[in-house]
Amino acid sequence: MADEGWQQQRGGAVVNEYTYPILLGITAGTGIRLLLLRTDYRQYPTYLHGKIIHLSLGLIAAALGTLAVPSIMEKEFTAVTFLTLAASQFREVRNMERNTLSELDSYELVPRGNTYIEGIAVAFESRNYLVIFTSFVVTFAYLAFNVWVALGCVVAAIITSKLLMHGATLKEIVTIENSPLYFEGAGLYIDQIYIMNIGLPERQKEILEYGMGFVLTPKNFNVRSTIANLGQRQAILHDVSVSLGVYRDSGTPALVPLIKRDLSDGRIGVFLLPQDNDIQRAIDVIGAVPVLENAIRMPSEKDNSK
Repeated sequence: MADEGWQQQRGGAVVNEYTYPILLGITAGTGIRLLLLRTDYRQYPTYLHGKIIHLSLGLIAAALGTLAVPSIMEKEFTAVTFLTLAASQFREVRNMERNTLSELDSYELVPRGNTYIEGIAVAFESRNYLVIFTSFVVTFAYLAFNVWVALGCVVAAIITSKLLMHGATLKEIVTIENSPLYFEGAGLYIDQIYIMNIGLPERQKEILEYGMGFVLTPKNFNVRSTIANLGQRQAILHDVSVSLGVYRDSGTPALVPLIKRDLSDGRIGVFLLPQDNDIQRAIDVIGAVPVLENAIRMPSEKDNSK
């Protein structure tokens, strides 16, 4: 066996000092992407082809992050420019997700809305960057220190990924209470919050029979602006309709779930027409709706002197 410094001949293959760090880095990055890839009640990404696309992109991202470290150590700085190219490509992934979901949204009985779609697209793009960062750090730790430090970085990356997967939900910022629906003339109300005007007695009967009402009370002043966001409201309606079903079909505008706001105190009234009239389950689903990043506002934290 010929020894050429850091190269060793093993089983007919050449193994150098970068082989095992690269393998560990790519494995760690791809594993993190697999951990972050989950098909839930929203059924996105789709099983199976949607997952294959995102896992393939995760493998590419892991390879780019890993190979950047040996390139820097070998003073091949031009190779690092591939990271810039990768960033532009992953922005295209964001555009792809946005366009795909926007096209699908037009066929939903209760659509997601543009704010929800943008949040999903941003999440898919950012997770590829997390994969690159994970692979880079793990590979660097292996080469600069040892395999145990690299494995420690893998554990830290898994914990960080788990934390990033679980953002804020509505139950953390609002109080959810069931409230009966009632009519005053043709006006539909939930706890004195006006929802809409229904003139046909047949529709009023259907709404009272199948409808459910909930009042979401903000826990602090900042939450008022967040739940007033139209995109956040649409996300609530979509998630509940997906989980509990919806009593409507195309061409029935009177049976569209709605959310209206009490202008005096910032509460919102949620009018639903679920096929599963389970009040507690509906409360749980509303509470699990993610707080959209694009809907978060912090007006009370602004420096008034400015």
